[in-house]
Amino acid sequence: MRAGANLAPLLERFFIERLMQQRQASAHTVAGYRDTCLLLLRFIPAHTNKAPSNLSLRDLDAPVLGAVLNDLEQGRGNCARTRNARLAAIHAYFRDAALYAPAAGALIQRVLAIPSKRFERQAISCLRHAEIEALVAAADATTQIGRRDRTLLLVMVQTRVAGLGTDRAALPRCGARAGRSCPLPRQGTQGALYPLAG
Repeated sequence: MRAGANLAPLLERFFIERLMQQRQASAHTVAGYRDTCLLLLRFIPAHTNKAPSNLSLRDLDAPVLGAVLNDLEQGRGNCARTRNARLAAIHAYFRDAALYAPAAGALIQRVLAIPSKRFERQAISCLRHAEIEALVAAADATTQIGRRDRTLLLVMVQTRVAGLGTDRAALPRCGARAGRSCPLPRQGTQGALYPLAG
């Protein structure tokens, strides 16, 4: 390995020590970060004619990473949200690398200055009946939190109230004692009692 080829040990330390031992990241998080590294390790050697084992931190400058992110959107057809998730993984790696490669501080600062891409969030205007049923069925009726969620969902669906539950002060209360119940109609004329937390 060359003297400047410090990318592999930094990546290994980031995944084993930082993500798995210190942060105890979930398997999904580790897989997402791994996929980002694989994309980098496939893109950069193809454009720099360097083997992945010979890459150094200096090969991952901001213009190169910008080209990787542009390729994700244009070449692979990823949306801005996916691009931002990949950029978050790159930023996490470089924040960690700053602790172990202080000589590359200026490069790391340039990479961390790469901004996230803005995107429009599409508002959901309505749900189909099957989607509503699936949403209500997803609440676990065996737990107190699940019963609360199910009740709030049923109230929102039946009264067409948008945003119920976003402001805790606006939530309806049904008594202050634990175990108190309020009758709420289920389907048709049948009624059901759902215990609410006091």
